[in-house]
Formats: sequence, structure tokens, C-alpha cells
Amino acid sequence: MIPYQKEKIESAICFFAAEHYKKTKHYLYQTFLYKYLALFEFGYLKKYGKTPLNLKYRAMEKGPVPVEIYSKRTENNWSELFEFKQAEDNNYIITPKNKPNLDYFSSREIKLMNELIEIYAQNYVTSKLMSDVSHETILAWVKTWNKEKNAFIDFSLEFSDDVLKKSESALTFPEEVYLTQKGLENCV
Repeated sequence: MIPYQKEKIESAICFFAAEHYKKTKHYLYQTFLYKYLALFEFGYLKKYGKTPLNLKYRAMEKGPVPVEIYSKRTENNWSELFEFKQAEDNNYIITPKNKPNLDYFSSREIKLMNELIEIYAQNYVTSKLMSDVSHETILAWVKTWNKEKNAFIDFSLEFSDDVLKKSESALTFPEEVYLTQKGLENCV
């Protein structure tokens, strides 16, 4: 578990909701949120070997879905930073209530979050396009979906198939960081 995980997750959700609204003048739909979070986590994992939020994802039809967020979407007032509101189409939108605390994030994490907003917070970007992007860029989702639909996604699947069997000298930097972090988690 990462320090201040709850606060960091809530600040990430608030960030994406506020910045998406600022650029598009449309509130963030839950599907967009799930894709922002997944692209953030898996993108960071590929580059640096760790996940910034450490959420658990299921391989659902429209792409990776963070189960902790999905299961809380109907709860009222579970955060002071944002609110899930049911829209007329039986979907949910996320509205920011306060400002996110970016002190929980590294400069690399903030840079990636801003890049995702810059790319996807466009009025022509649809939830279908966001889902397609997650299907194309998140290898762990593809591998999990092809093996067992709606199963939990193992982050190690984002790396080469043999990452757990590679010699230490053959590991890439992100793979080495990931395996080290996993080893430390298993010691606790």
C-alpha cells in the first residue's frame, strides 16, 4: 500500500474531473474517468515500473475498470473533493467539489496526468474512443480479457510474458523496479 493512498486516489479523480471540465466544458463521465485512471496507472507502470495509485482493475468489455471506484460510485459523499452524480442516461458523471491536492504526486506523475488531459479532454473524443485506446495500449487488459473476461488484471502482464522468469541482467529498468516492489510487498 502506498502512503496516503486514499487521499492520492481522491485527488487524482478530482484532478481529472476538474481538468476535463475546464478543457471541454462537459462533466466527466465515469467511463472517461476509468480510462484516465487506467491510462495513468498502466502508462506510468510501463515507464517507471510502479503504479501511482495501486488500484485493482478488472478486464471489462470497455477496458480496465478500477473496482474500488466502480463499487463506490453510488455512495453519496464519499469524498470532499468530488461527487458522482447519476445522469439521465443511467450513467454517472463526476463533478469536482474542491481542488485536488497535487502534493501527493511526483512531478513525473503530474506530467503524465497533464499529458492525458491534453490528449483526451477534447470534445471530439468519445467514450468509445477512450475504450479503444485502452484496448490498444494496455497489454495487461488484452491478455486478461483474452484469457478470462471480467477477471482481475495482473500488472505484471503489462511486461513481457517471461518477466517473472527473466534473469536479473535481462530485466529492463521498469521490470526491475516492478519486481522489487512486488517482492517488498510480499515481505510485509
